[in-house]
Amino acid sequence: MKKKTIIALSIIPQYLLVKLLSHYPDFVERYYSNGLYQLTSKALRYVFGWLPFSVGDILYTIAGIYIIRWFFINRKRVTKDTKSWFMDVLSAVSLVYFAFHLFWGLNYYRLPLHVTLELKNNYNTEELVSVTRKLIKKSNELHIRITKNDSVKVEMPFSKNELLNKTTNGYDALAKIYSHLKYTPSSIKLSLYSLPLTYMGFSGYLNPFTNEAQIDGLIPLYKYPTTVCHEKAHQLGYAAENETNFIGCLAAIHNEDIYFKYSGYIFALRHCLNEIFRRDEGCYEELAETINKGIFKNYQESYDFWMSYQNPLEPLFKITYGNFLKANNQKKGIESYSYAVALFVNYFEDNL
Repeated sequence: MKKKTIIALSIIPQYLLVKLLSHYPDFVERYYSNGLYQLTSKALRYVFGWLPFSVGDILYTIAGIYIIRWFFINRKRVTKDTKSWFMDVLSAVSLVYFAFHLFWGLNYYRLPLHVTLELKNNYNTEELVSVTRKLIKKSNELHIRITKNDSVKVEMPFSKNELLNKTTNGYDALAKIYSHLKYTPSSIKLSLYSLPLTYMGFSGYLNPFTNEAQIDGLIPLYKYPTTVCHEKAHQLGYAAENETNFIGCLAAIHNEDIYFKYSGYIFALRHCLNEIFRRDEGCYEELAETINKGIFKNYQESYDFWMSYQNPLEPLFKITYGNFLKANNQKKGIESYSYAVALFVNYFEDNL
């Protein structure tokens, strides 16, 4: 009983330690994100990466069944032995909290990516429009090279597993520029729960306890390159969604395969277009006229896919995840996805 109480109450110093470390991003960057985490994450990927199925999804299933069974068996203890029941629950929460931050969670408090890449973190509308025009030109060129018709959407000629495997090429090329983005070993799996994941509105996630990247197997194939590269960026230790969107895009456009380049460039283009629309609808309409119709058909394909799975619970899942992000140093919550625009503008301004 004493041991259980110690474990349960240890969540208090754990919480305080995490809050303390959140004020020292340089320390976290050096000793955790580029130190301890690199050892634990690679070890986990070596252990689980070779298996063709998602070990993390299976563990979540077993854990879910166990938790439901435990609460059912111990339901009467809530009133008859409240203190002991509460300590049991708190000790389990404390252990999960410890494991989460040991294997992944402290990455939320590392240095911002624009600092380590020496990029600006702000931009004006003129710079945004200028970079968007460059992205339109590049996206149109790639689209025509693939389809030979500006009104036809791009169809991926690869299977899902081929797309998972081909993402490594982009990271290999990217690592020659940014050595800290070297990705090895691989541990990318199609989620066993792709359907519920889709209904929740998510295209993938990282399991923090097994370091497996889970991909929604139902999303349109043209979204695979950026989605898989996004999740691999999480595996490298980047927690912020805007940063993994940016790294995922770079890994896709540095891939030798033209389909990956296309996916990466129109991904960045869509982010920039959305921001221009928010700022100046007239400017957006003007730029949209210069974009190949086939590119918009790919965008429409993605929109139609997500709309077909829209349900009343999806906003609840998004709110829950948004609050989770806010609790882990991402003040914009799920909206932080859109803040990749600052990274795109400041990178492509000199690299496109």
